[in-house]
Amino acid sequence: MRIRPTAGRARLALALAVLMGGGALTALPAQAASAADGLSVQYRTSASGATADQTEPWFKVRNTGSSTVQLSQVKIRYYFKADSPTASYRFACSWAVRGCSAVTGTFGTLSSPTATADRYLEIGFTAAAGTLAPGADTGDLQLRFYQSNWQTLRQSDDYSFNGAQTAYANWDKVTAQLAGATVWGAAPEGNDPTDPTDPTDPTDPPGGGQTLFDDFDYASHTDPALSAHGWNVRSNSGGPGVPGATWDPSKVTFVSSGGNSVMNLETSTAGTGASTTQTEVLTKSTKFRNGTYAARVKFSDAPRSGPDGDHLVQTFFTINDLKAPMADDYAEYDFEYLPNGGWGEPSNILYTTSWETYNPDPWQAVNQHSEQRSSYAGWHDLVVTIDNSAITYYVDGQPFGTHDAQYLPERPMSINFNQWLIDLNGQTSTAPRAYDQQVDYVLHVKDQVLGPAQVAAKVAGYRAAGTRFVDEVPAS
Repeated sequence: MRIRPTAGRARLALALAVLMGGGALTALPAQAASAADGLSVQYRTSASGATADQTEPWFKVRNTGSSTVQLSQVKIRYYFKADSPTASYRFACSWAVRGCSAVTGTFGTLSSPTATADRYLEIGFTAAAGTLAPGADTGDLQLRFYQSNWQTLRQSDDYSFNGAQTAYANWDKVTAQLAGATVWGAAPEGNDPTDPTDPTDPTDPPGGGQTLFDDFDYASHTDPALSAHGWNVRSNSGGPGVPGATWDPSKVTFVSSGGNSVMNLETSTAGTGASTTQTEVLTKSTKFRNGTYAARVKFSDAPRSGPDGDHLVQTFFTINDLKAPMADDYAEYDFEYLPNGGWGEPSNILYTTSWETYNPDPWQAVNQHSEQRSSYAGWHDLVVTIDNSAITYYVDGQPFGTHDAQYLPERPMSINFNQWLIDLNGQTSTAPRAYDQQVDYVLHVKDQVLGPAQVAAKVAGYRAAGTRFVDEVPAS
């Protein structure tokens, strides 16, 4: 849990400020596994009973091909029957040779349910997991999952479960994908992960979900279409940010980048609160809850002009209002990039944070976060998915963090972009300086969990059709 001692009043002000009522992204086809590539999956369980408090599928993945495999390109699916239609599940890694921090687990719903499977647990790996040489295996992946309410699980009707397999052996009732191609195992009938009729196929643009898509093709912040499409360009005072700063709508502009229109948010200062202007664009409606949120955002490490070093925050997030301190129906899901540090960090860091609630004074936060201390200057594809079991963040197609079900939203939210200054301590000069954050597009698909490749395909489909804006999401 990350606690930001100086951010309490800023968080409250930001919540109250929510109004109630690069280049173009190119979709790339999934890379096919070559004939020289192959995997096998060994499975065992240490929870062998027909019922158990938790399911414990343990795996070893072996490279049976002749070329080195990037583990970040590997996905394993374990198929099971939900214990009730509304059951939600949590994933945990007890121990892994490659490190639990390099292992991800997300849950999905099968498009063709069977008597023994209507859900799956998909195991993936971050880049930190490294590579797998020919003939090598991952070593133990000691994994488990359980119902969010800790009710007993019935395993006997789960497709991928085998209570008799208490020592590692090949198991073809789990599937393994390599670079988008299934190279091991058999899924429940009608649910091949790479079947082109499967709506989860990353090369098949998904449909059916009620969608908001905006390509940010506007003339200026006063363009009537911007407001008509449901956006508010903030001008009211208040936090977050430097006391005395203003939110200047005129600093939100629309420029060409790579032949595509992008939204530019400028934040500037000359070292005083009165000279500081910040920018925020947010939806007027708070109607977004579960599903997929995505944006292509350009972060900046250095100012466009003037001296560097300010404690800047560049964001893409969803939020609703805090009705009372520690109210349990508050929700917020953030991508926050700090190019020059802040909140006690000395240099650039990217946070993803899922909020349950907070108390502004005295400051108390209930949240879960993931972080990466690295430069993220340039264009990045940001995706966060929310279903009934977890919140999962992706950056540039790779899992960045998965957060627990206790942080799921209870009420709808707005969609926001802003750029602001935490304080003026990072750079004390009175020389004027200005920073830019750019946004290429935003996408929300209601109640559907899409992977990053599916997001890319959907955006490419809209652009190929000449669609600049669509909003099918009903009011909450």
